[in-house]
Amino acid sequence: MLNLLNLFRKEKLWDFQGGIHPPEMKTQSNGTPLSQLPLPEQFIIPLKQHIGHEGEICVSPGEHVLRGQPLTFGGGRMLPVHAPTSGTIEAIAPHMTAHPSGLSELCIFLRADGEDRWTTLDPQPDFRALPREEVVKRIHDAGIAGLGGAGFPTATKLRGGLRGVKTLIINAAECEPYITADDRLMQDCAAEVLEGCRILAWVLQAERVLIGIEDNKPEAIAALKQALGGDRELQLRVIPTKYPSGGAKQLTQILTGREVPHGGRSTDIGVLMQNVGTAWAVKRAIVDGEPITERVVTLTGEAIAQPRNVWGRLGTPVSHLLHHVGFTPSAHQMVIMGGPLMGFTLPSLNVPLVKISNCILAPSTSEMGNNEEEQSCIRCSACADACPAKLLPQQLFWYSQGGDHDKARAHNIDDCIECGACAYVCPSNIPLVQYYRQEKAELRAIDLEAKRTAEAKARFEARQARLEREKLAREARHEQAKQRVARTDQGELDAAVERVKARQAKTPEQESAEREARHAQALAQQAEKQAETQALSRQSGDPRKAAVEAAIARAKAKKASAPEQTAEAPAAEGDPRKAAVEAAIARAKAKKAAAAEQPAEAPAAEVDPRKAAVEAAIAGAKAKKAAAAAEQPAEAPAAEVDPRKAAVEAAIARAKAKKAAASAEQPVEAPAADVDPRKAAVEAAIARAKAKKAAAAAEQPADAPAAEVDPRKAAVEAAIARAKAKKAAAAAEQPAEAPAAEVDPRKAAVEAAIARAKAKKAAAAQQAEVQSESSPEVEAAASPDSADPRKAAIAAAVARAKARKAQQQPSTTEE
Repeated sequence: MLNLLNLFRKEKLWDFQGGIHPPEMKTQSNGTPLSQLPLPEQFIIPLKQHIGHEGEICVSPGEHVLRGQPLTFGGGRMLPVHAPTSGTIEAIAPHMTAHPSGLSELCIFLRADGEDRWTTLDPQPDFRALPREEVVKRIHDAGIAGLGGAGFPTATKLRGGLRGVKTLIINAAECEPYITADDRLMQDCAAEVLEGCRILAWVLQAERVLIGIEDNKPEAIAALKQALGGDRELQLRVIPTKYPSGGAKQLTQILTGREVPHGGRSTDIGVLMQNVGTAWAVKRAIVDGEPITERVVTLTGEAIAQPRNVWGRLGTPVSHLLHHVGFTPSAHQMVIMGGPLMGFTLPSLNVPLVKISNCILAPSTSEMGNNEEEQSCIRCSACADACPAKLLPQQLFWYSQGGDHDKARAHNIDDCIECGACAYVCPSNIPLVQYYRQEKAELRAIDLEAKRTAEAKARFEARQARLEREKLAREARHEQAKQRVARTDQGELDAAVERVKARQAKTPEQESAEREARHAQALAQQAEKQAETQALSRQSGDPRKAAVEAAIARAKAKKASAPEQTAEAPAAEGDPRKAAVEAAIARAKAKKAAAAEQPAEAPAAEVDPRKAAVEAAIAGAKAKKAAAAAEQPAEAPAAEVDPRKAAVEAAIARAKAKKAAASAEQPVEAPAADVDPRKAAVEAAIARAKAKKAAAAAEQPADAPAAEVDPRKAAVEAAIARAKAKKAAAAAEQPAEAPAAEVDPRKAAVEAAIARAKAKKAAAAQQAEVQSESSPEVEAAASPDSADPRKAAIAAAVARAKARKAQQQPSTTEE
């Protein structure tokens, strides 16, 4: 009793709402066995023959390929396509494909070589030895998609049903008129179809496998039962003929009594469906290792002389197929790819065969009926009664025609399977399916734009968030930098305040001591540099350069000592004794520096006496001039000048200058042959005149009140200065020995006379100036030497004696 109940439950069938019974028109083609047609010369292989994206091309023009060799590759819904035969790739370019729009898609053009050689295959007869994932991968690599017409990638569909699928349904209904491809496949290849069903059931681990077939295919039913034998793993279910019982949702409801929820999939109720042709392709891919390169195609219609089912290679032009079955087109011939209800008219016969092409219908004019014009809807509700999806085709028509996308979506237009039952029963001849397809395309475009907008918005928001984070991080870094700078500035400000406070806290004596210390340190550094320079000069062995450097050093030393000798301060702060001590210290330092600056002795052969004498005279003149300039006191009120200190400093300066000039004017010994007596005499006279002039200028006292001048001390200092100047001049006047032929006594006498006249004139001018500028007290207190008439006489006598001596030296030389 239980077995009878189980058998009743297993064989129970359900029905779906709606549906129609059009003329089947299947007997024209299902009585002829499958046959092979000659290969075309050129194949046109579209890259996209399924639902999803096209694969990446892995061949190039000019490349030779074999049958079954992949032309593209990809993952997921990106199925590869394979070469349908062996040959050469001619081009890769767009071409019109099998689509209602007639648009072009990227295609590969293959020139067949006629050999039809297979590539290397990897068959696996024992599919249970492979992992389930490996089987799914092989199905994907074989490029298998739903061959019933949907074109959904089989591997993707299997991955989605690896868990939770309890029932596998094999769709063998083939309910649309004229199409007999599955019928003929089951008749000729029943064993392969069943083996493919077993592979799919093993991959899905399904509890039961149901093969649904309409009762209008008795030959196919008999072939399947014979192939099944006593196998209870697969169950064959014969269902009543009704269109569209081959729809996925309708066949699921017929066999299981369960409906797929709105917006859901069959896997949501534990059911997965595959087509008979897909099961056959899976068997060839796993057991034989062959990718899909051909499929069964029904060629039928009254315009075809020999309607039948053939093995059509993918990429074969439709014109080639029709040519081999006796196609005779009429004046207004149409060719439909697919059935009369769900197919579409081809824009050209040069379009290629693809994976979802199951029928090529070439009807005559009378066969399709009169092409009546579209009329207005009469609201008869015949379309609603025939709709197997329980929709309202009339409302969807209005919304699709008016472009009301929201209401069309609200009335579940996406659930329409485009079976064409509504258009078949419409008395107004309204092509409802075309309206629905157009509306679906617009909705897909809207959804795609919305998706892109959402992605763009997400990217924009992510970018804004990133920019905000970067801005906050940048502000934080700036704030930290400001704090560091503020701390540094505050530290520097505090240090500056402390230094100011320290300076304010110091006494004037401390500040003066610090200034003197800094000044002494600077002088010491300058002296060290001069010593280094002089040492280098002495090492070079050039006396003339050494003499020049010594003179420059002495001038710098005098200039540096000048500020120390003349202090700009009120008279109340000046101390004569302190000034005298400082002057003595300065004299000692100057003597020490002058002694250190004396150039090292060099061989006599390297010295030029005339040039040395000239340089010595120039150096002496410059030194005296500098001393005279240094003796001039700065202008200040009379009350702030100390005459004694000024006189002492002037005398010290003159003494230093004369001593330095005397030491610098010493000529270096040289052979007598190198000395010019006349030139030496001239230079000596010039040096004496300059020395007397400098001495006369140095003897002039500073401007000060008469009561504060010490005439005796001034007279003593002037006498000392004159004596030193005469001594220096006498030393400079001694000419070097030279041959007698080079001395002119008359010229020497003339020069001596000129020198005496200049000396007398200088003495007279000095005497007149002293008499006019001195006060009565100074004239009374001054010694007789202050008028200095005897000085002029003495100078004249000295000059005459020197002239006589110069005249006598040539005569002595001649003797």
